[in-house]
Amino acid sequence: MEHKNYKAINQSVRKKDSMQLLLGKPVYTDDITSDDALVVKLLRSPHANAIVQDINVTIAKKVPGVVDIYTWKDVPKQRFEIAGQTYPEPSPYDRLIIDRHVRFSGDIVAIIAAETEKAANKAMKLIKVKYEVLEPVLDFHTAKDNPILVHPEEDWAQYCPVGGDNKRNLVSTEFHADGDVEAILSDCDIVIDHKYHTKAYNQAMMETFRTYCEMDRYGRLHVISSTQIVFHARRILSQALGIPKSRIRVEKPRIGGGFGAKQTAVSEVYPAFVTLKTGRPCELIFTREECFIGGCPRHEMEIHVRLGASKDGIIRAIDFHALSNSGAYGEHGPTTVGLTGTKSIPMYTSNLEAYRFDCEVVYTNTVSAGAYRGYGATQGLFAVESAVNELAEKLHIDPTSIRDKNMVKEGMVMPAYYGETANACALDRCLDHCRRIFNWEEKYPVRDMGNGKVRTAGVAMAMQGSCISNLDVGSATVKLNEDGGYNLLIGAADMGTGCDTILSQMVAESMGCSVDNVAVFGADTDASPYDSGSYASSTTYITGMAVYKACESLKKRMCAIAAEMLDCNVDELAFEDGQVIRLGTDTTVSPVDITYKAQCNSNLVAEATESHASPVSPPPYMVGMVEIELDKLTGKVDILDYKAVVDCGIPINPALARVQTEGGIVQGIGHTLMENVTFNRFNRPAESSFLQYKIPTRLDMGKLRVEFEHSYEPTGPFGAKSIGEIVINTPGPAIAHAIYRATGVWHRELPITPEQIALSKPEE
Repeated sequence: MEHKNYKAINQSVRKKDSMQLLLGKPVYTDDITSDDALVVKLLRSPHANAIVQDINVTIAKKVPGVVDIYTWKDVPKQRFEIAGQTYPEPSPYDRLIIDRHVRFSGDIVAIIAAETEKAANKAMKLIKVKYEVLEPVLDFHTAKDNPILVHPEEDWAQYCPVGGDNKRNLVSTEFHADGDVEAILSDCDIVIDHKYHTKAYNQAMMETFRTYCEMDRYGRLHVISSTQIVFHARRILSQALGIPKSRIRVEKPRIGGGFGAKQTAVSEVYPAFVTLKTGRPCELIFTREECFIGGCPRHEMEIHVRLGASKDGIIRAIDFHALSNSGAYGEHGPTTVGLTGTKSIPMYTSNLEAYRFDCEVVYTNTVSAGAYRGYGATQGLFAVESAVNELAEKLHIDPTSIRDKNMVKEGMVMPAYYGETANACALDRCLDHCRRIFNWEEKYPVRDMGNGKVRTAGVAMAMQGSCISNLDVGSATVKLNEDGGYNLLIGAADMGTGCDTILSQMVAESMGCSVDNVAVFGADTDASPYDSGSYASSTTYITGMAVYKACESLKKRMCAIAAEMLDCNVDELAFEDGQVIRLGTDTTVSPVDITYKAQCNSNLVAEATESHASPVSPPPYMVGMVEIELDKLTGKVDILDYKAVVDCGIPINPALARVQTEGGIVQGIGHTLMENVTFNRFNRPAESSFLQYKIPTRLDMGKLRVEFEHSYEPTGPFGAKSIGEIVINTPGPAIAHAIYRATGVWHRELPITPEQIALSKPEE
């Protein structure tokens, strides 16, 4: 594909589902499912580590409306995992539908199926459980090789060689390096050496986890779920339930937010089991409290960074160690931690002589972690970008100048990023652009505003990826209709990101039609072509290339059908401006005529399916700058201004890219200033509702402005890279930097609360 003047690409087209949402049409799981479904509820353990010695459900089953109650005695005994990942999954097979050994306060003890929610809740209170309470492992610093094992079972299994060992409480380990780190660090003029800690943030999507199940008219399990991973969910259900994948159909309706949480099959298994046992439709809807105590939050991590540089700010070596808390189960543990280093160290490729990255992921008796937007890069970038800002402040060099000297630039090979080349990189232009629109030189100095309030600024850069290279697959089917419009069938899940709209823009650009003439369907394992799912920032880049390839194949198919109509050779024809033309003549064949020919005495079908995988994962890049006002008496931080400039290649839909960026920035601000996770005396997250777990609203934001610097990615559809995840990564280090400027104190743990700011004193 050559860079050209696009008609449908780089246009701010209205989202496909915008009117349905604005008009309140039934589009979500609970809107479109049966009203007579059984209600499924889950009884959860009050203990962080225990063995169920006995469970008595006799009285609970007598509650009017209760259909059945299931315990560890009733479920299949084969282990599985619930991470939405391509097979063979790196995550360990360490779960049962219900395990007699409960491993965190909130783990499942029983499944209740009832005619009404009232009956299910009443029965839940009448179940009598006798526990053998065990000592838990709660501190992830002491988990490895602890005599208390979170998973002592003999049938624990891991099918990828990622260094896991359940007898050591290890989910995985990883190591890679280039150059002699110790030698370079010992030769550096200055070494920044600190540990950085981020907590287990919750995705806090508006629509909680929910799944509806029924037996269809062919005796197959039909699952409608708010999920990002229909094909992976089908495989997970097959493994957990012990039934063939051909007997399972999974589809997703409109998703009310996911942010990675729904890349994990948190809710699907339980109602599926009930439907198989009863033959009746049923639905499980998590309460908001259940999302907090039994969901799949971001991995808590501690990252130790040693960053060595010369006195003029040349970064020569980075030593990076990550310790990640996977919680009670291992889903996403091996894969999130790898991104902490691979999506942070490569940004400083220019002068880097050596790097070392090693990590460990451990089990603890806390709620199990999962996928969250940024997927490990968020934690790694907080550490590395904070260390770079500390370097700049120690050397009294402008932190943007430090980055000018050291950042990766287009054409550079990145050893710490799988040896890939930065073929499309506008990071330097992003920094220049952001400095200009933010007015950095004016806002960076500390300004005393009186009454104990000061204003100043901070900066951070970020990179992410555009897929999981050499692994995940996107597919698309494009079909020509009788009216000359097109149907696009995809397996990727639109979770509010607008991928249905973006991918239809690609069809419109390729086929020379209006976006309104493209109807999108997905995702459904029975009807959609295979797609790994919507995660790893891969939909625009991977599924988008599948769409482009399918359109190119369809053009060839349409030319072949037209050749039958014109009784000529296909090489005399070309597809141009939305129709087939005969070269050197005025003869044209419309898509409508081609459709009818394909439906009458033809051996050619007017549709095409293509798949795409990529050997590379070109990074998007971003620069963020924040201005704060800090009250030294109370520690309160107000965000006055946030400017961001993003390089996502060619934005397919600039308006959608902008709102993606704005939303991610606000999420990152929440992580940095207010979203806190503490544990109560039952070792459950104390912040189990939005009354305690505070997320930012529009009132917590000052000015927010997002702009773009274009690069052209040759391996992406129409020059595009990803944007979905990178946008959450700059607020943490940028705000921490600004707080240091205002107070003289580096805060290396997130969130940074007003209490911490007010009580902290500058380092000696």
